[in-house]
Amino acid sequence: MDHKAFLSSLEAADRERLTARSDAKGLTHLMAHWGAIVLCGAWISQAALFWHVVLIFQGVLLVFLFTLLHETSHKTPFKSGWINNVVGHVCGLLLLLPATWFRYFHFAHHRFTQVPGKDPELEAAKPTNLRQYIIHVSGIPVWSSHAKTLARNAMGKQFEEFVPQGRQAQVKIEARIYLCAYLVLLGLSFWFATPILFYVWLLPMLLGQPFLRLYLLAEHGRCPTVANMFENTRTTYTNMFVRAVAWNMPYHTEHHSYPSVPFHKLPELHELTQPHLTVTAKGYTAFNAEYIHKAFD
Repeated sequence: MDHKAFLSSLEAADRERLTARSDAKGLTHLMAHWGAIVLCGAWISQAALFWHVVLIFQGVLLVFLFTLLHETSHKTPFKSGWINNVVGHVCGLLLLLPATWFRYFHFAHHRFTQVPGKDPELEAAKPTNLRQYIIHVSGIPVWSSHAKTLARNAMGKQFEEFVPQGRQAQVKIEARIYLCAYLVLLGLSFWFATPILFYVWLLPMLLGQPFLRLYLLAEHGRCPTVANMFENTRTTYTNMFVRAVAWNMPYHTEHHSYPSVPFHKLPELHELTQPHLTVTAKGYTAFNAEYIHKAFD
């Protein structure tokens, strides 16, 4: 059974139940995630015991806001549209990844998942040897890509084909607002002669990015370039902490098969799709170990 046949097999009541969105569930999860970031940030700013170690935890919490940004692009984490928009822009600002631009990028990815020449995620080739793997995991290419995207969008000279012409002005203004916000934050840091933003935000993100790269590589890495979502996307079995910080996106085949399902309903969807899943991994360590092993072949 492919993903289309599976979706067709669902009853109307199942669809309604699975796609039910909730501000309460979304905000509860959001407060836990953002609350942990604030707590770690306070720990670091006070240079409390083991604060150097907390830098890594802070980094993981920050970079995995990408999974929340991704969810808000679908407007599924919260029932209220305005909450999705506000949270998406907060995450985008922290990640140096404009939320509106990313929404169109991600829609193209969903529309043409694993289709060479059409899926924008395939423009940056997956690593095929150990050297490429190390560079990829370092996070250097993605930070360079984010900087170029911001600059290109702010200048408004060239937009990717997946950005609708009617939205290009909005994307340009968005990038300029983000850049102005960064300049204000940089100016305030110099004015008050404080390195606090570097230690609670920028440095942790540099340290945390490799963890996100390892995670994201499992979503479609070495999956077939076919149309069936049960084959071109991977679900990775992992622990409760990773599922929580990633907003249940390890259930990635499920998400691609039915993008309208909010994060808190993905475990339920997984129970229904599990018999049909063909590409899975028993944890991110196992996936990346196998990936590295094949890189030597």
